[in-house]
Amino acid sequence: MTLFIDPPIWPAHGTVFSHLISDQSTQELHDFADLAGITERAFDRDHYDVPERKYRALVAAGAVEVSGNELARILIRSGLRIPARRRNESLNRALMHRWESLVPGQPTLGTELASRWSEPHRKYHGRTHLLAILEALDQLSKDVPTEVFLAAWFHDAVYQGVAGQDEERSAQLAERLLPTTGFSAAAVAEVARLVRLTAGHSPGAEDTSGQLLCDADLSILGSSPDAYQHYLDAVREDYAHVSDADFATGRAAVVRQLLNLDQLFHTSKARELWALAAWQNLTSELAR
Repeated sequence: MTLFIDPPIWPAHGTVFSHLISDQSTQELHDFADLAGITERAFDRDHYDVPERKYRALVAAGAVEVSGNELARILIRSGLRIPARRRNESLNRALMHRWESLVPGQPTLGTELASRWSEPHRKYHGRTHLLAILEALDQLSKDVPTEVFLAAWFHDAVYQGVAGQDEERSAQLAERLLPTTGFSAAAVAEVARLVRLTAGHSPGAEDTSGQLLCDADLSILGSSPDAYQHYLDAVREDYAHVSDADFATGRAAVVRQLLNLDQLFHTSKARELWALAAWQNLTSELAR
């Protein structure tokens, strides 16, 4: 492994910063930073932001000096770079554009939901996840009902990491807020039903809307191995309050439950897009 660092020229918080990266492993990057006395708060998805005062010490410890452009190229080649579209802080404009198209003239509610999805304790269950579901729905069908898109926006609008409780409170939030936007009682009830359905991801055979939402919500399982690992890392951060042993036990139970479902994906399009990769990702994770 080689660590790389660019010059301290990036201004913020009254000083200038360098970026520290690895070309091989995020874990080894964490190990190096820990030995150098850099806290995890300085980690930003694929690099550490380090103040100018630490620059020479990091070079002396083995970090290779490169230009900012070369550092970016190294990070891209390594496969560890997190694209801008997967960074929560870069997604608000895209999400609000989608909200305006879905519910014209209701920016206040859209802003409230987006702010909920950007709460600092969220790692996986943030705006990146929301946008991924909306994009997955676009892939699954050209005729996704409005209620399904609304359920995607609401399904983790309340998130404290408590399975079942989060979905119920999110459904209650939809029942409270959506009537103020002019949606019918039937539409509000359907959105709330769909939100509750994401607690178990078991829609009925004739529940087309439920199948679309559940498949989109689980689409991350069928991602590339690198993207799947980023997902696992973010989920672990969401449950940072849980010990490693308890998390491993609980996560293994979740993976076994997913693998034991009669159908992980319910629509033919989702099975075509994600089923094989999801099975490979889940069985590989369980083996580890």
